[in-house]
Amino acid sequence: MPTWQKYFVQIAMLSCSLTGTAYLLGHEFHIQRAIFGAHSVLAWHGIAAILATIALGSALPFHLKAGLKSKRKLWSGLSQLAFLTILLVSGALLYYGPAEIRDGVIATHWMIGIAFLAIFLLHGVYSKKAY
Repeated sequence: MPTWQKYFVQIAMLSCSLTGTAYLLGHEFHIQRAIFGAHSVLAWHGIAAILATIALGSALPFHLKAGLKSKRKLWSGLSQLAFLTILLVSGALLYYGPAEIRDGVIATHWMIGIAFLAIFLLHGVYSKKAY
């Protein structure tokens, strides 16, 4: 990936993860609820999610192809792709889905989000050690 694209992907994914974590702490776990649970944090998470989706789309054609061809970091790379797919679908369901499934979708979204962040960080650290 070109340097600008690498930074774009990292900043977009981390921004989405951090704003999501902040909202999770405030809204679900009631930690600094007035700050972290505010609607503005959720709005920033939505904006960051749009940027993260654009970043994913920019990385898919070349980064995924190169990763599959080299067979390096397949587990972490494909896990991220699967988790991002679940996050995109669950995010859409949170916004557009029926109220009956909302609680389950919320739990799925934040659990997968935490798993994604962990694997994203490991994927980046592992890539630094590989070179």
